[in-house]
Amino acid sequence: DFNNPEGINTDEEWNEIRPWLRPVLLNIVKSKKVLLEGVTFKNSPSWCLHPLSCEHITIHNVKVFNPWYSQNGDALDLESCKNALIVNNIFDAGDDAICIKSGKDEDGEPCQNVIVKNNTVLHGHGGFVVGSEMSGGVKNVYVTDCTFLGTDVGLRFKSTRGRGGVVEGIYIHNINMIDIPHEALLFDLFYGGKGAGEETEDDLEGRMKSSVPPVTEKTPAFRDIHITNVTCRSVGRAMFFNGLPEMPISNITVKNVVMTEATDGVVISQVDGVTLENVYVESSKGNNILNVKNAKNLTVDGKVYEELGAKEEILSLK
Repeated sequence: DFNNPEGINTDEEWNEIRPWLRPVLLNIVKSKKVLLEGVTFKNSPSWCLHPLSCEHITIHNVKVFNPWYSQNGDALDLESCKNALIVNNIFDAGDDAICIKSGKDEDGEPCQNVIVKNNTVLHGHGGFVVGSEMSGGVKNVYVTDCTFLGTDVGLRFKSTRGRGGVVEGIYIHNINMIDIPHEALLFDLFYGGKGAGEETEDDLEGRMKSSVPPVTEKTPAFRDIHITNVTCRSVGRAMFFNGLPEMPISNITVKNVVMTEATDGVVISQVDGVTLENVYVESSKGNNILNVKNAKNLTVDGKVYEELGAKEEILSLK
């Protein structure tokens, strides 16, 4: 809440804290029939483009350049919008590049009916991202023909307990990536607020050891997500699925994937109904390694594993 101070009532009080505030470069709020086209945005203090609660918005042939070290320097945060086209753009971000959000806590409103096509991302914490503010839910999103060059993570889905919201009906097709230092595909329901590589394994394990709460309206849910035709050369861990024990990641399809020059294979935990088909991973730890625990109804090239327990089991993708 540093950028949202409370108790400031006078001009003198605002002027005193003004040097520390980092505003969004372009905010478009509750507007209809919006077109951003052929414009270049650079060096945003915080998020660069932030359409909020808009309808029928098109972002076409836009370029965004933020330095890699710009904290919270997201290129595009499409939040709680309906009927959006994001096509033929170039993003170079200090944080997430193309990010779909739907608000935080009780302020959440749905983000839906979005097409993301033919975009290039040169840098960023994630190429295409959903979350972590997604309390209003995200649905009906189609992502195709995008290229990520050197993003920390490629396809990044993130949230945490208390955020709530449902992410469903996401279709991703024809994604090409190169030089991704962390995961090419990441589902992280224990997101701690830091970028990939900024937190240790101990940080993550500490959050995961907490007691399992009951499912409520504040439990985030990721389901019905289908990813096909993905290639990636030079990547850290190929894929990481990390769902919640009380709300596993469910009904996820990953099909026709080739990842080479990886440091690790595929790690799956807390899922129910994940299908991997024609997935090839070439890693330094051995090709096609699949590490699984706490999974139900996992299908690998037609073979079904109805239930795998808490003990890690090493399987093969082929």
